[in-house]
Amino acid sequence: MRRGFYRRLAWTGIKKNKKLYLPYILTCVGMVMMCYIISFLAQNKTFAAVPGGSSLQGFLNLGFGVMCVFALIFLFYTNSFLIRRRKKEFGLYNILGMGKGNLARVLCWETVIIAVMTLACGLFFGILFSKFAEMGMMKILGSTADFSFTVGAKSIYQTVLLFLGIYFVIFLNTLRQVHLTNPIELLHSENAGEKPPKANWLLAVLGAILLAVAYYMAVTIEDPISAMIYFFVAVVMVIVATYLLFVAGSVTFCRLLQKKKNYYYKTNHFVSISSMVYRMKRNGAGLASICILCTMVLVMISSTACLYVGTEDSLRTRYPRNLNLNGVVSSTDMLDSDYKQKVRDAVEEISSANGAHVENVLDYRLAGFGGYLTGDKMELELPDSVDNLSAVSDIWQAFLVPLEDYNALMGTEETLEPGEAIIYTTKEQRYDHDTLNIGDTVTLTVKKQADGFVDNGVDAMQVMPSMYIFVPNFEEVATPLMEKWNHNMNVVDLNWVYAFDLDCDDDTQIRIHEQLLERLAAMENELGEDAYFHILIESVAMERYDFYGLYGGLFFLGILLGIVFIFAAVLIIYYKQVSEGYEDQSRFEIMQKVGMTKKEIRKSINSQILTVFFLPLILAGVHLIFAFPIIRKLLLLFNLTNMRLLITAMIGCFLIFALFYMFVYRVTSKAYFNIVSGARGAHA
Repeated sequence: MRRGFYRRLAWTGIKKNKKLYLPYILTCVGMVMMCYIISFLAQNKTFAAVPGGSSLQGFLNLGFGVMCVFALIFLFYTNSFLIRRRKKEFGLYNILGMGKGNLARVLCWETVIIAVMTLACGLFFGILFSKFAEMGMMKILGSTADFSFTVGAKSIYQTVLLFLGIYFVIFLNTLRQVHLTNPIELLHSENAGEKPPKANWLLAVLGAILLAVAYYMAVTIEDPISAMIYFFVAVVMVIVATYLLFVAGSVTFCRLLQKKKNYYYKTNHFVSISSMVYRMKRNGAGLASICILCTMVLVMISSTACLYVGTEDSLRTRYPRNLNLNGVVSSTDMLDSDYKQKVRDAVEEISSANGAHVENVLDYRLAGFGGYLTGDKMELELPDSVDNLSAVSDIWQAFLVPLEDYNALMGTEETLEPGEAIIYTTKEQRYDHDTLNIGDTVTLTVKKQADGFVDNGVDAMQVMPSMYIFVPNFEEVATPLMEKWNHNMNVVDLNWVYAFDLDCDDDTQIRIHEQLLERLAAMENELGEDAYFHILIESVAMERYDFYGLYGGLFFLGILLGIVFIFAAVLIIYYKQVSEGYEDQSRFEIMQKVGMTKKEIRKSINSQILTVFFLPLILAGVHLIFAFPIIRKLLLLFNLTNMRLLITAMIGCFLIFALFYMFVYRVTSKAYFNIVSGARGAHA
């Protein structure tokens, strides 16, 4: 054959099938662009030098891994639509004398052409928009980007290597399909179809049960630790249930519609329901994929947007005041020493010297320890009879606080008898027993549950809930615990919390922080070896960049992956409509010949599309509603407690996505109508 014949044949095949290949190529270009941008930002030296940049780049590296896996699965999946449509053409080539080896050369050239086009265009746009992405991320971090333009050579290498591997796997799979099919099957593959599946009640009921169990788990899980453990189990169950319901349940649903004669025997319902039943197994899988992608987009963008918008709330939860001092001491005597007043005086002096005033002071003592809570007993070590995984949800962080400090901070006048206590629990947990036994050492009678207490920052760092125990005789309770448990290691820690706000800007707060560190280090050296009183200082101003890097990175990654998943959903919808349009073309051609008008065709199309097209969006909304409780508890681990913000973010994301989904519906249904109504012999 003449030189370049296979290349020209491959290019002609792509051009002749541009309705199928153009969306696929554009999606590949978009994925190449996104992969390059994520990889570029993850390795950008500019971010490494910016406060909070290291946290951001850690999430971007994770995002690149997600993109690699998703790109492989999704492009492998969507390529099956292309091959199904091209099999008739390949069969014709085979019958005309072209062997499977020749077909392999054509497919090889098609793969090379698509790879070169998508990599060249994707890298071009990726490099072009990488600077805008860098500037956007610097804005999120609160820094200013320079105007230098760089190209990530390593990112180009990673992206090219990734997609060459994906295209090679797709090429091998295509060769496998062509090799295992004889020419006659290839020629008639477009009309082969699937036998009308029967209603499979077993799978439909199994899907409903799995979905109900997953919903029940999401709604009933009470503590964030259990939510973190069982979240991925619930996600897998929802995915499996969604596929079962759309594949088996949708067939059952259509069979039920067929039994309703008043509905089924109408022009705009008869054709659409019949064709849907004929190929519902494949149609249901596509709808399930769309539903899962929609749910992923809604959950990811709404939760990350909520985290980013609520960064300041989370920051204040983690750091209750602008400057947070935590004094670690070795004995209860040091908690009442004059050294505390010297620290207060140093704070006042340094703050005044920098033109700032101390306000909103938190000043209290506590004894902290971790425990395994079972019933009304808190063990300070995990029993041998309990495995670590099952015990995770029963581990608590406990804080013993003097009642007088509680009254001073909360403005109350509570009184307790010796041996009594007031309990306050966090992370929406409750302690409902009348007594609390701390090991075999201390037994307390619970007088009441407190409505609240000040944040100490430690609870925000822990995934487990905290229990504040307010007692009138602090030393009498803390000392026996320390005597029993602090022989080999400090199980019970004594702390003095002193935190306050400053009426000055971040730079001044950082300066005060640094000066306090120097002063307190000198004061600690003056104590000598007999006394131990070490002060740790945390500053909101110094930690703000890391918080914005963490939550900003999540938000930015959520946007990028959300865009990719939206592209994927749109492409699946488009291919579903186009492939079904070509399959229905001959059927509607016959119906037009016996008198069915284009108006009636459009009604039938609308009936078919509206029957199933919006099911993924509706079910994704239901998934989102039932996922709300478990998402809310997971966000508590990120110190986000603003429920109104989360509800607003989820509703807003769903409404915006629904509008976009309806736009896609209009475009794809028009493509479907143009195919089926454009058959030969069509008439109005």
